[in-house]
Amino acid sequence: MNVDITVLVTLVGVVGTISGIYFGFWKAKKDEQKTLKEDTVQNTVVATKLDTISKGVDDIRIDFKTQAREIQRMQLDQARLDESVKSAHHRIDELQEIIKKEGVR
Repeated sequence: MNVDITVLVTLVGVVGTISGIYFGFWKAKKDEQKTLKEDTVQNTVVATKLDTISKGVDDIRIDFKTQAREIQRMQLDQARLDESVKSAHHRIDELQEIIKKEGVR
């Protein structure tokens, strides 16, 4: 009877050890799947944010190009205005010379 109890205790210990190993591996696998799922969610969030940032950068680039074209147009307009003002001053100077020579009528 003493041997039967020893064998029984040994079997219970072996079964406990084997079940502990099994449940340990099972828990590790479950935790790995959970971690993988969390990582996937996190990567999706990061990818979404990067897409949003990329779209914002593209919008800024388009706005920048539009502003560059507008500045170039304004510079051309300014050059034309400068030439027009220069021409007007030249004509005014000519009129003043004529008035000085002929006098005011």
